[in-house]
Amino acid sequence: MALFEVKLPKMGESVAEATITSWLKQVGDGVELDEAIVEIATDKVDSEVPSEVEGTLVEILFEVDSTVKVGETIAVIETLSESIEKKEPTSIKEVENIAEKIEKEVETISEDKSIAKVSSSGKFFSPLVRNIAAAEGVSMDELEAIIGTGKENRVTKNDILAYIKSGRSSSAEKIESEEIAKVLPKEAVKKEAVKVATPVSVNGEDEIIEMSRMGKLIAHHMVESVQTSAHVQSFIEVDVTNIVNWRNKVKDAYFAREGEKITYTPIFMQAVAKAIKNFPMINIAVDGDKIIKKKAINLGMAAALADGNLIVPVIKNADQLNLVGITKAVNDLANRARKGQLKPDEIQGGTYTVTNVGSFGSVFGTPIINQPQVAILALGAVRKVPAVIETPDGDFIGIRHKMFISHSYDHRVVNGALGGMFIKAIKESLEAWDVNKPF
Repeated sequence: MALFEVKLPKMGESVAEATITSWLKQVGDGVELDEAIVEIATDKVDSEVPSEVEGTLVEILFEVDSTVKVGETIAVIETLSESIEKKEPTSIKEVENIAEKIEKEVETISEDKSIAKVSSSGKFFSPLVRNIAAAEGVSMDELEAIIGTGKENRVTKNDILAYIKSGRSSSAEKIESEEIAKVLPKEAVKKEAVKVATPVSVNGEDEIIEMSRMGKLIAHHMVESVQTSAHVQSFIEVDVTNIVNWRNKVKDAYFAREGEKITYTPIFMQAVAKAIKNFPMINIAVDGDKIIKKKAINLGMAAALADGNLIVPVIKNADQLNLVGITKAVNDLANRARKGQLKPDEIQGGTYTVTNVGSFGSVFGTPIINQPQVAILALGAVRKVPAVIETPDGDFIGIRHKMFISHSYDHRVVNGALGGMFIKAIKESLEAWDVNKPF
């Protein structure tokens, strides 16, 4: 017999931790080689951790909704093989002692601060959440008021840290007027706006649908972005007739040679990467009062999922890829995104995002910046429209393929001139497309 420690695997250079969302195996269950034993979540991506050995699950060290660091042991599997013993795993008894010790320490802290494991309303709080609450002086009433994004609306580590970071503003609902009067002048008290959630009436014909975990994360991320960045939009119309004609001419031969369908998206992504090279101050992030100028050009590509949510896989070093390379990357990431097969590191590290609102027929949109980036581009629908065509012999009206591109940018660090020049450069690049260009 031997014991094998299941550790949280490395999931990308920038991923340091993950949240356990569901145990697929319980203590005493048999486990086969490469069989998934636990589901984990990092930001927007759900993943499974497969077993590296065959045996019996004898210990689970973290509860659902616990946040675990990469490399930490999350479970112990007993195997029939003796060769695993060279890894010098911790014995079951030692694991039990350590787990019991940690549990007692957490409970002691929680008890000292009067943070119960289960509130009077039946809401469960994990040891980690109770520990953070005790250390930060967060009361049970405040914990009750936090909207949890974990399974069954449980409050996660990220929820309570975000609550603390936001200045614990939601507790304003529970502060009595006389307590406010102690710290504010009387006139200020009269003007103080206490945020109260508007009650929603529900009748017997209404259907109540629980938001998905990803939906909650996206909602939180979008609200946070609007509160962080001063959003400004610029719009420009682009004549893409040459691109449409070129694609129609080469798409069959392109597929025969490359085995890939050529769409407009990789052409637009290539133009965006080229523009970023010329305007590198679009490819930045903000950290307090500092600007971080990104060396790599990693383009995020918003992709729709089967459940209606969006995910943003990233094309790394997009400026170093030719059109064929970008086409392969776009098609591969889009296909695997729809199937839920993206790896955690494939949605990390983006420096600029492009979203195609035209795929739904929208002419243009005003997308929300994908933090910590400072800009995002929306591609509108390509349409046939009557347009004025200038020639040496005079102007005339003709049918052209046109589209709008919308640029949302953070006005704290990107002014109107830079935001406008950037999309103008994209327009000029697309309109200069050679209809006879080889592929």
